[in-house]
Amino acid sequence: MLNRTSRIAALVFIAATAGCAVPATQPAAEAPAAGDDAVTSFSIPVRYHKLDNGLKVVLSPDPSVPVVTVAVYYNIGFRIEPRDRTGFAHLFEHLMFQGSDNLGKMEFVSLVQNNGGVVNGSTRFDYTNYFEVVPAHKLETMLWAEADRMKSLAITEDNLVNQKAVVKNEVKVNVLNQPYGGFPWLDMPRHANENWYNAHNFYGELEDLDAATLDEARSFFDTYYGPDNAVLVIIGDFDPPVALSMVERYFGGIARSDPPPLPDISEPPQHEEKHATRLDPLAPRPALAFAYHVPERGTPEHYAMGIIDQILLQGEDSRLHRKLVQEHGFTDGVFGGINMLGSMFDYNGPMLWTAALLHDADNDAATIMSAVDEVIEDLRTGGVTEAEFERALVKMRSGLYSIVGSSTRFGLSDLLASFALFDDDPGRINRIEAEMRTVTPELIGATAEEYLRPGNRTVLTLLPQPPQAAGPASGG
Repeated sequence: MLNRTSRIAALVFIAATAGCAVPATQPAAEAPAAGDDAVTSFSIPVRYHKLDNGLKVVLSPDPSVPVVTVAVYYNIGFRIEPRDRTGFAHLFEHLMFQGSDNLGKMEFVSLVQNNGGVVNGSTRFDYTNYFEVVPAHKLETMLWAEADRMKSLAITEDNLVNQKAVVKNEVKVNVLNQPYGGFPWLDMPRHANENWYNAHNFYGELEDLDAATLDEARSFFDTYYGPDNAVLVIIGDFDPPVALSMVERYFGGIARSDPPPLPDISEPPQHEEKHATRLDPLAPRPALAFAYHVPERGTPEHYAMGIIDQILLQGEDSRLHRKLVQEHGFTDGVFGGINMLGSMFDYNGPMLWTAALLHDADNDAATIMSAVDEVIEDLRTGGVTEAEFERALVKMRSGLYSIVGSSTRFGLSDLLASFALFDDDPGRINRIEAEMRTVTPELIGATAEEYLRPGNRTVLTLLPQPPQAAGPASGG
């Protein structure tokens, strides 16, 4: 989604690195087809089950390549972690690789890599995920390993102390001691949002990490890392009944965790434009970001906002690129989108559409924002042409194909898991294109008029400053 300037955002988000009968589950169901008038170019096989202990299981067989992707998503992320323990969601991403009853410290990683696979995990706004891509005949091994750490993670004092230090160092390296560290993905939510859950330091305050106790860590695991707060996705070359039997064998006996209800993460409407300034002693050039609250995920207006994103921000044919790069030369690129930590589909709650850029000191923020306003107001008052609308729709569909068609199938597992976690409906993946096609130029105009108004915007200015003159960030 992001163009070449997005390397800045990428730098600061490294973290967001036989024999048993199957009991009754939800009937396997292929995803429902879109309507007869829908324009659909792919159909992902989706079989959805729930185990008695609440684990959601999504199976998507694809025999074209002899590999399987196994992904486990837990419904606990940055913004739904406990109020007094910021950084816990991210901390547990690290702890999950520190061993379990049958695997020692980091042996999970070795198990995957020694079998020719790749493994990773990340923490996002509303979930923490873990995935492996391995040769197809190693599916059972991966299911055994994932189940082992779900039921018996080694939460010891040594592991906790060690990983607290690792996470704290990661914060220092990737944010505190990195030019533009946290800009704008970590900074903007804190200024644009009012609800603490959406506005706190997602990486975690160092004092909160220091204060984390072993009992609290074990309680967090027992609360959020149970099967009834998770979805297991399997994609690739496997036989669904056999795979489901394996899932039941290894996961079926894990006890439920009965997690508490999700906190209220709703945001009050924003009626007045907000401005904030951050001082960065390591930044060689100023930077600027602006963000608008977007419509609720999955609504027609949300899809309209996705097309607006394509028209305004994505690619060298976008209006902001043409205005800010080609016409004025303020910057060499503009980056951003809906949800800077993923896609416009893999979150569950309020979200921002954010655009950001670096610029030379002789072009001040007010001048650049004046040019931005010209672009935004032209869309709000003048709408879009049919040709521009169709081009944006093609770009949006192309982006979807890139997500679904990634070689690791991580993008596909991400969508399937998100739709299962948040909507109880992984088959929705096969309706995305039809839902895109419900958007009209008229809806784009109405959505722009409502959501791209100045009162719904937050503007963040980042200013370089020598270390000896550095002071706290200010906002207003």
